[in-house]
Amino acid sequence: MTVVTADPATRPLDVVADFPAIPAGWAYLDTAATAQKPRAVIDAITRGYDTDYATVHRGVYQRSADMTLAYEAARDTVARFVNATADEIVFVRGATEAINLVAQSFAGTTLNAGDRILLSTLEHHSNIVPWQMVAERVGAAIDVVPLTADQRIDLDAMARMLRPEHKLVALAHVSNVLGSTLDVRRASELAHAVGATILIDGCQAVARLPVDVRALGCDFYVFSGHKLYGPTGIGVLWGRRELLDAMPPYQGGGSMIDRVSFERTTYAPAPTRFEAGTPHIVGALGLAAAIDYVQAIGLERIHAHETALVAQAREALARINSVRVLGPADSAGIVSFAMEGVHPHDIGTILDESKVAIRAGHHCAQPLMAALGVEATARASFGVYNGPDDVAALMAGIERVARIFG
Repeated sequence: MTVVTADPATRPLDVVADFPAIPAGWAYLDTAATAQKPRAVIDAITRGYDTDYATVHRGVYQRSADMTLAYEAARDTVARFVNATADEIVFVRGATEAINLVAQSFAGTTLNAGDRILLSTLEHHSNIVPWQMVAERVGAAIDVVPLTADQRIDLDAMARMLRPEHKLVALAHVSNVLGSTLDVRRASELAHAVGATILIDGCQAVARLPVDVRALGCDFYVFSGHKLYGPTGIGVLWGRRELLDAMPPYQGGGSMIDRVSFERTTYAPAPTRFEAGTPHIVGALGLAAAIDYVQAIGLERIHAHETALVAQAREALARINSVRVLGPADSAGIVSFAMEGVHPHDIGTILDESKVAIRAGHHCAQPLMAALGVEATARASFGVYNGPDDVAALMAGIERVARIFG
């Protein structure tokens, strides 16, 4: 008898043992908010603070030199991860800071009264508020792209809306509420056709989809480390080199300077000019370890795994008459839903009693909630550590909610 072994790349993921913060019997379905950390990331952080710690860039002693090499190697890892060069990678605290950096240092210095900014209905507040602040300051206006019937950014509508007055477009690669995925390449081509610069919020994409910023054609791409199985307090801004070179510093202080006198200060080249102060050194090391971890599994495999779980959850939820499932059928790792007569916070509380952790609320997307006609939603979001048992636990909890509320 011949024994056929399945291709490892097609086997269901079973990596929950890599995540010490997930105890047996706990269904963690809040990865879109923040991902749990694998042991490899925890170990990298521990080593960074335990046996290897020193400052970077300034010390002439060996430990500092070694840490500087490790820190810049982390930048190289990030660059390879998105098909960029290291001098295009700016370390920031997270995607929110990255967007604010571009809003202040790029949009705030290039937009004028009468210019326009284009966003979409499904954006996270972090991809709305910074642009509002800039628009108010310079006298620009904001336009909003609607959604299609299956709740994606409507690129046909975007094509009709764009005109030369639009100088900047900012869109989410994957919606944090609906899981809908943007055709970034087409969006970039549409923006560039009218001379606009385009920023992509990749927070929900980088842990689920392969990202190649060259192929996507965008001008800026941002993401946070903690949604990519890395630590909090570290994130990434990728920008085209020529754009970063033309942007003034976002903050002043140590590290970002070339020479300082009381008469005049000159600044270091990008990306250093945007990294004032002592950086989150160990955060960068943890982010690099997280990237190594997901790449060892394979992003295509992760996406297929999460897509299968989403399909199971959507199918099961759709069988409950009182439940409205939101987002497209092929949503990336995220399922949002509303239950008639039950507030999402009550759903979340009852599920927690059953050891199922979901998100409930407006998910920092109040304009989207208004467009959907709801105050809030319940959201289950999947990661590499989830499996069919977690979907079953979710559905058992939802059935309990239905019984409690009749």
